[in-house]
Amino acid sequence: MSIRPSSSAMGFATLQPQDLPRLCFVSYRQIREFSMPVVAEYAGRAHVEVVDGTFSAALAVAQDRVARGEVDAFISAGSNASILRAGLQAPVATIQLTGFDLFQVLIRARRIAHRVGVMMYGHTIPELDAVKELLNIEISQYAYQTPDDAREQFDVLRREGYEVIVGSSLVVELAQEAGLHGLLAYSLDSVRKGFDDALELARVARLEAGRYEQLHSVLHNLQEAVVAVDQHERIIAVNPAMLHVLAGPGVRLEGRKLGDIAPELSLAHTLASGRQDRAAGLRYAHRDWVAYRTPIREHGRIVGAALTLHDAHTIQAADTSLRILQRQHQHAARHTFAHSVGGHSAAISQAKASALRFAPTDLNVLITGESGTGKEVFAQAMHNASHRAGRPFVAVNCASFPETLLESELFGYEEGAFTGTRRGGKRGLIEAAHTGTLFLDEIGDMPLTLQTRLLRVLQEREIMRLGATAPIPLDIRVMAATHQSLGELIEQKRFRQDLYYRLNTLRLSLPPLRERAEDIPGLVTPLVSRCLARLGSSLPTDAALEPLMARLSAYGWPGNVRELENIAERIAVFLLPFPRLDDVPYAALSQDCPELFARPGPMLAAAHPPGRALALDSSLDSPLAERIEAAMRAANGRPGLAARQLGVSRSTLWRWLNAERRPD
Repeated sequence: MSIRPSSSAMGFATLQPQDLPRLCFVSYRQIREFSMPVVAEYAGRAHVEVVDGTFSAALAVAQDRVARGEVDAFISAGSNASILRAGLQAPVATIQLTGFDLFQVLIRARRIAHRVGVMMYGHTIPELDAVKELLNIEISQYAYQTPDDAREQFDVLRREGYEVIVGSSLVVELAQEAGLHGLLAYSLDSVRKGFDDALELARVARLEAGRYEQLHSVLHNLQEAVVAVDQHERIIAVNPAMLHVLAGPGVRLEGRKLGDIAPELSLAHTLASGRQDRAAGLRYAHRDWVAYRTPIREHGRIVGAALTLHDAHTIQAADTSLRILQRQHQHAARHTFAHSVGGHSAAISQAKASALRFAPTDLNVLITGESGTGKEVFAQAMHNASHRAGRPFVAVNCASFPETLLESELFGYEEGAFTGTRRGGKRGLIEAAHTGTLFLDEIGDMPLTLQTRLLRVLQEREIMRLGATAPIPLDIRVMAATHQSLGELIEQKRFRQDLYYRLNTLRLSLPPLRERAEDIPGLVTPLVSRCLARLGSSLPTDAALEPLMARLSAYGWPGNVRELENIAERIAVFLLPFPRLDDVPYAALSQDCPELFARPGPMLAAAHPPGRALALDSSLDSPLAERIEAAMRAANGRPGLAARQLGVSRSTLWRWLNAERRPD
């Protein structure tokens, strides 16, 4: 059935019959019979269900229709309308009693009798005093709240001899049962206005329902627990995750106040303040949450709010996964010959030339040199200059892991290989380097038992996880580095000779910084410049370093490039407070960089306790041993200070300060 053009203003002109708004007219027999002509008029504009009931019975019927989702809007009058509005979270159109309606019905009543009783739900009508004088009629008014109350008031009117009673459907029925004249106070025009209001409410309700349906669709697919409320904090949308937190599956929460269900999660403050906030460490339902409370605005006005709960355990698990992913992304080489290997001295130029020849091959490379000479930088540069560039570059410091942990980290393990293994096992670092380069730093510190397993990897190009029964083929290139003399370690039975020859296919020796003093200005200047720029200083770096360059070039640099980077940052911090070079007290730098100002002599000798000889690793060469001894004297025997002066870590210094050889 098509819809009359007059309804187009209400937004239903293009609807098909199956899409017509669904109205429920909750009435009482008297007003229902009176309103049937209007119901017939609206048959083509809406699906109208007419049901009888009053007070609690009417509310029960309406709640049933809402629960089944069968109604867009209700129409009712008097007590029923008040009860439905109070008890439903659904639109209710009220058939209003107008002054014209009352005037007309009183004219009809005057034709029957000059004494008229008026009984209305809720309250009396003060304006009737003016009407009764105009119509020359005696009027007694009563108001009722319940059916029993209505019967009591009606009995009063009846005993007082009133033969005509004007009021609601309930009042008209009581009058008819008592043999009196009962006149319904409403007009058909008022009923039509109620139906028009209901159509408009239905249109708005459908728009809102569409919005809520979209909101539900979005929320349903979110893993987080989310609930949205209106401006009165009544729940309008809740996803399954939040439903599980608040009540459990199958419980209907729409229309209930969130603060009544879970005071700890209330959005009342958010609605009042209009501010978004986050609460970390919220404890609810025996779980820890991170809660986000956000106001919902439309055209600048707050119309609701939303609460999102993130499971703290899930966040922690995600953080762990991200850290693992970042670690996997760290298996990449950053350094190149063009941007990372600086210097033009003969010594470094020869090393770069050898490295460039080695790079395109797949042969193993052994890189030797003192600590801090840039062995890993050269390894990454060779990797990036090879056909394996862009593939994994996995660096392992063999001295940084305990022996038991190093084995599982290097070779990986199968599930159940030992207590504490994770499900599915774990891929080792050697396996992670597949198709790329494996860089083994401090190879001289690898335990003998693992040297045997590594030798098999190099020979067979396959790896056996801990607890596995079948080997895994590998395609890797191996580079190793050491600051120790592997020849001496072989003599001491601390390093396998066959592994040494496997690793020493190509040998790259990196010169210490003291053998390339001419490179120091070109290395230290950009380091200090970058640090000054990062700190916000505009001092000209070349001019600022000129008074120090002689000392920088003459210093022995026991920590090599690593120590150079350390001192460059100290110099930059020293220069930072001074806006002009003329203000820089260079002599005061001796407090921050004493190694640049140290001179061997009686003073240093006195600083070291007499009669106490330093215990040094016998594998160290003489110049390095002399520098270590000088640093320890200058630091009054304090290893921490001596390590800082040498530009090395405490662990490196402790390794150097080891006179006793390890057992064979």
